[in-house]
Amino acid sequence: MMATVITIDGPSGVGKGTLAQWLAEQAGFHFLDSGAIYRSLAYGVMRDKLALDDINAITALAKQLPVEFKAGAIIYAGVDITSIVRTEEVASVASQVAPIAAVRAALLARQQAFAQAPGLIADGRDMGTVVFPDADLKLFLTASAEIRAERRVKQLKKQGNDANINQIIQDIKARDQRDASRETAPLKPADDAITIDTSDLDINQVCQNALSLLHKKGLILPLVK
Repeated sequence: MMATVITIDGPSGVGKGTLAQWLAEQAGFHFLDSGAIYRSLAYGVMRDKLALDDINAITALAKQLPVEFKAGAIIYAGVDITSIVRTEEVASVASQVAPIAAVRAALLARQQAFAQAPGLIADGRDMGTVVFPDADLKLFLTASAEIRAERRVKQLKKQGNDANINQIIQDIKARDQRDASRETAPLKPADDAITIDTSDLDINQVCQNALSLLHKKGLILPLVK
């Protein structure tokens, strides 16, 4: 593998996105938010009013997905959809199109293309098991559904939105069940992944733990203070 690849998998709300971006900055590596690709596809499905059981149409869209990632923004066919793809509605559609085997196959090469020198931090649900099975280091983050729901409520309130924590807990558990039980690329740690439970850790502790692992494996040099 030409570039160093570090994968960070896990369900939503465990802090993997924040960790991945932070590590990418620390190491000077590229960053792949694979969830954003699937959410962009979900947005396209909704925009084009495609039926969720129309696998051929959804797969065709996945093969020609008009999405770009520029300076932290997600651009779909020239439109900035960065905030739109973070809504629960889009997330729900994304979790329904993501299990389609043909869709995952169509998006596989696109994700693997992010692995460029000097390295890549890849955030997702099957980065270490399917997309980059030969990654140099695989992390799997987890946390209880209740803790993840609390984090989501805080995030929504910060954005000025109301939130029902009981409903969010149910949604999280339902999504976890779908992701873990799907036939294609189910959500699970790779056999050689290191699992970090973030339930009782703040994001700074998670970042420092992960950074320490990278240092120990010699994947990036310790920062000079």
